[in-house]
Amino acid sequence: MSDPLSKHATATEIAGAVMSGKVKALAVVDAALARITAAEPTVNAFTDIVAERARIRAVEIDRGLHRGPMLGVPFAVKNLFDIKGHPTRAGSKINNDGPIATRDGSLIRKLEAAGAILVGGLNMGEYAYDFTGENAHYGPSRNPRDPERMTGGSSGGSGAAVAAGEVPIALGSDTNGSIRVPASLCGLFGLKPTYGRLSRAGTYPFVDAFDHLGPLARSVDDLALSFDAMQGWDPDDPVCTDRSAEPTVPALLEGINGLRIAIAGDYFERGARPEALEAVATVARALGATRKITIPEAAAARSAAYVITAIEGGQLHLPRLRSRPQDFDPDTRERFMAGALLPGAWYVKAQRFRRRYRANVQKLFAEVDIILAPATPCTAPRLGQVMMSLGGAELPVRANLGLFTQPISFIGLPVVVAPLQRPGGLPIGVQIIANHYNEAAALRVARALEKQGVASAPPA
Repeated sequence: MSDPLSKHATATEIAGAVMSGKVKALAVVDAALARITAAEPTVNAFTDIVAERARIRAVEIDRGLHRGPMLGVPFAVKNLFDIKGHPTRAGSKINNDGPIATRDGSLIRKLEAAGAILVGGLNMGEYAYDFTGENAHYGPSRNPRDPERMTGGSSGGSGAAVAAGEVPIALGSDTNGSIRVPASLCGLFGLKPTYGRLSRAGTYPFVDAFDHLGPLARSVDDLALSFDAMQGWDPDDPVCTDRSAEPTVPALLEGINGLRIAIAGDYFERGARPEALEAVATVARALGATRKITIPEAAAARSAAYVITAIEGGQLHLPRLRSRPQDFDPDTRERFMAGALLPGAWYVKAQRFRRRYRANVQKLFAEVDIILAPATPCTAPRLGQVMMSLGGAELPVRANLGLFTQPISFIGLPVVVAPLQRPGGLPIGVQIIANHYNEAAALRVARALEKQGVASAPPA
């Protein structure tokens, strides 16, 4: 077991130590705040640190006023979550002038009800329209595995904070891949749950059709622990599923016996660099998976996801584009403006295709339980890098880091990213894709890989 005050400690270890009285919650919080102070000049993960709030909460825990399965665990959230007393930045300059949040976001409240302690808000791509982790207003989050590299985005601060060991758990959002891309590039476990499984109430929206929230962590146990604490219907989110909580922590003990596991071929092999393909092959060998399947029309799904993203995002930000265009990151502004000009007929056509695509993918899950695919086509690019070579073509970095994530979030499937640490190289992740509401199966597979030592997420 790791020292509960060190950056190596998992949320599960910290909670156990605080519950048993081996360590005080205040000592855990102070240790986390010290790590944040030491790491921030390098990684630039945090935009808001709520030290006084965290210490008050820790003292209350030490007095026995709070209990729960995550007792004393420090966590942080992407700064599109409402944090009481702070503006909800969403990575923007404009939002700094907006209203101060009067209530925490729903998932913050659920984690604190489980005993966890919020320590701050995290850097992100402006308005979540980003795959790089670079922010024109707050500076880029830097990858703790190599500070000259991208974290991936838009939950870049979430990836950096966990990989640096500042906190054991961070929450992010995933519209087209914004949890899975940082998990892959920063070498972390990440969970994008089923669409509607976790409440989005009290967060700044991007694309209502695709927005998901979920955790990044350094162990599968921690992913499951935090996911279980956040489950449950929330009337404040109109798309939140009215479904009873289904604990996944007990399921981790079941192993993978009986799970039918296949490898996504075709689209998910094209454009991937050798390290991404080798990561999938390594995971498949470890799991004894040999069957290869084709997810039909995945390329068209990605295109349709772009159309829906651009139109919804553009329409959402149209008032700000008109009133404060100079205060956007120019790259983000241009994409929102382009989306606002797209015809509504394209949106309708993309949504019609989405229904057909979902039905066709559902047919695959009659034959398999888990599908393996690359999380990113490559390891972390350098900060500021604009183009990269994929499949023999020079393509924009910002758009194509989500090459393999967009066709999956397009229909709201749950995914766990399993990180492979590459000796002498940068880490890269593999998507473990399950059918709707079967997060437990994806977590079981990730746990099996972690147990074998194939997947791991030590702090940098």
